[in-house]
Amino acid sequence: QLQLVESGGGLVQPGGSLRLSCATSGFILDDYAIGWFRQTPGKEPEGVSCISSSDGGGSSYYAESVKGRFTISRDVAKNTVYLQMNSLKPEDTANYYCAASTFSTDWTRAARYAYWGQGTQVTVSS
Repeated sequence: QLQLVESGGGLVQPGGSLRLSCATSGFILDDYAIGWFRQTPGKEPEGVSCISSSDGGGSSYYAESVKGRFTISRDVAKNTVYLQMNSLKPEDTANYYCAASTFSTDWTRAARYAYWGQGTQVTVSS
């Protein structure tokens, strides 16, 4: 059974950092693109970052709003994908989800991802 479990969310002051983890099981991590999305109440999920499958070159992609602040990485030995978030801003506050896709194109489209975790809340506030 394919599963994704996020952790690492919490409350942080503006300018602070958090590292989110997406622990995966039931599939070969290298075979899938893993995306991070965030969602606030009443809004559609927003693609934050994605790391493509090995066939897709293992490339990293970022939304303009987080470029230079967020870094995605993958540890195949631990079956885990990380999202390092630095210089956090209040507008980064959201529920963050990781998701798995067999596609490596259109990474910002939530419909491309068949498998989703339950989410972890990130709140940036003083």
